Amino acid sequence: MPKSYHAFFRHGAYHQWADVPSARQPWALSDEGIQQARAGARVLHDMLIEQDLMLAPVAFCSRQLRAWQTADLLIAALRDLGHEITNLKETSALAERGLGSAANLSVAQIEQALAADPRHDAPPNGWKSDSDYCLPLEGAESLMMAGARVATHLEHRNRPDRVTIHVGHGASFRHACYHLGLLSRDDIARFSMFHARPSLICHEADGTWRYLAGAWKIREPKSEPKD
Repeated sequence: MPKSYHAFFRHGAYHQWADVPSARQPWALSDEGIQQARAGARVLHDMLIEQDLMLAPVAFCSRQLRAWQTADLLIAALRDLGHEITNLKETSALAERGLGSAANLSVAQIEQALAADPRHDAPPNGWKSDSDYCLPLEGAESLMMAGARVATHLEHRNRPDRVTIHVGHGASFRHACYHLGLLSRDDIARFSMFHARPSLICHEADGTWRYLAGAWKIREPKSEPKD
């Protein structure tokens, strides 16, 4: 297997509904998020120079508007910096955890629906950030399931000796890094991601993964993970 490189970005800040755990919200970037995306391009540009690497011509993003906007702005700024990116592909593989039929309901509404359904137990305390808990609803995923999906996407995007850009969501990227051996189980809860700041990783010829550049955001104690 040839060595390949991947730069992954959490989308920029967006107009997020409060108390809604679903990351499938269709809202756009805020003005702050737009500026974050443009600034992230310069950070990646500097990483590429430091590591003596070039970008792959195709970039990927999730189908959520905020991820597509972030990727589109990143690519435009990177082109202005002299990089050649010819195509942006949207993929459901990079989506955040899906809540199935509970998508875009509030926490209170989800818990109310489960309480009213005799087939299901109440969700455990802290279920939103429980890596293994999956809502007992059609189409729902756990955070670990979402991470495995993203990890599979990364494993199958091997452009030899080039850096492929992926724009998606913080929790699914962190859980993907656990599946790839880049984070421990404790690290998943300890770390978050900065908006529109790149992390650079390498898929080695022997199939292992290595973290090259980029900083994790340390989560404040007891804070909920954000997508």
